[in-house]
Amino acid sequence: MFKITKVSALILWCLFWAVSSFAQQKVKKALFIIADGIPADVIEKLPTPNLNAIAKQGKYLRAHVGGDKDAYNQTPTISAVGYNSLLTATWFNKHNVPDNDIKNPNYNYPTIFRLFKDQYPNKKIAVFSSWLDNRTKLVGDGLAATNNLHVDYHADGFELDTINFKHDDESAYMHRIDEMVIDEAAATIKKNAPDLSWVYLEYTDDMGHRYGDSPQYYAAIQMMDKQVGRIWDAIQYRQKNFNEEWEIFITTDHGRDERTGKGHGGQSTRQRSTWMVTNAKGLNSYARYYYPGIVDIAPTIARFMNITIPVRYKREIDGTPLTGPVSVAEAKANLVQGNIDVSWKALNKGEKVKIWVTAANNVKEGKPDTYKFLGEYPADAEHALVSVKDMPSNFYKVVIEGQYNTLNRWITPEVKK
Repeated sequence: MFKITKVSALILWCLFWAVSSFAQQKVKKALFIIADGIPADVIEKLPTPNLNAIAKQGKYLRAHVGGDKDAYNQTPTISAVGYNSLLTATWFNKHNVPDNDIKNPNYNYPTIFRLFKDQYPNKKIAVFSSWLDNRTKLVGDGLAATNNLHVDYHADGFELDTINFKHDDESAYMHRIDEMVIDEAAATIKKNAPDLSWVYLEYTDDMGHRYGDSPQYYAAIQMMDKQVGRIWDAIQYRQKNFNEEWEIFITTDHGRDERTGKGHGGQSTRQRSTWMVTNAKGLNSYARYYYPGIVDIAPTIARFMNITIPVRYKREIDGTPLTGPVSVAEAKANLVQGNIDVSWKALNKGEKVKIWVTAANNVKEGKPDTYKFLGEYPADAEHALVSVKDMPSNFYKVVIEGQYNTLNRWITPEVKK
């Protein structure tokens, strides 16, 4: 007969603990919502009980779009431009969507959906949107340029259905479309629980363009809050009844002009001013003390979903994770007589950072860049002077590689900053 010794009992206990821990590990799911065209000052003054309920589990953050004002990465505060900045975690100078025409997106800067599917081909992604172009052009569903990325669940293109959604002068049809988008998204979440989803709502922007800062616009935002509540209810249903953990981000793509609230697209403070609401846990010092951008959402979701970003893409990402440990923030680079003066803010004291430089931008064409390693420096110094005299150019890409995140900064002929 088998005799259980102390050693075998310990082994059995360890195996039981390992199996139990694996069984209890929750499946991670993520979803982001873009509610179009709402500046921070408006969302902050209106009653939004559903957004507030989500923020109580995580945080409300003021944020921005538009890249760096008057710099090489300045980005128009326009809808599709903002969507693609979120999707790719890059500004316009890389993703190449300057307006709503979406004529020539640069798919060499992959979206969060493509990075996810490349690593987890059997997991499911979803897009729920009034605007067909979000899936077919920005995400690039089924395109050779996106490695034939397949969106598993989608409900979109309703703006093309003028029979069921007859267009009217007051844009009430767009509210009905947003309602359909929410119905489809909530039902799919409850039944199928896609692993990574995007929900897009347009009506708020329509009312902003039509009425500016007005009761009609404010009413549309409160309608949006109720719609977000239905998505949140579906997520809570999944978390209660299934072994799942969900991370949600709600944000907007641009603000509005200061004078009327009708326009956007420029670089005024209010047009650049946005916000985020999330239930994300473990928000870091970058999220708490700096000024997050829309490009920070995808890296945060990637960290939550355990997406490993290849180095060639990591060096191009303009965003910083809002959760978990972060090494550095706020990179700057200035060319001075054959040297690059590099600076940053150290967020993890005591570590070292590596500095890499290239004078090429082959990634734009889908080819690799060859970086030169220019040294390792104490992060706490928050600056380094590196020589590029042996690689003369009027264009450089500088990468600061920390233990927990990587920053990049360009030096261009037009703007050396």
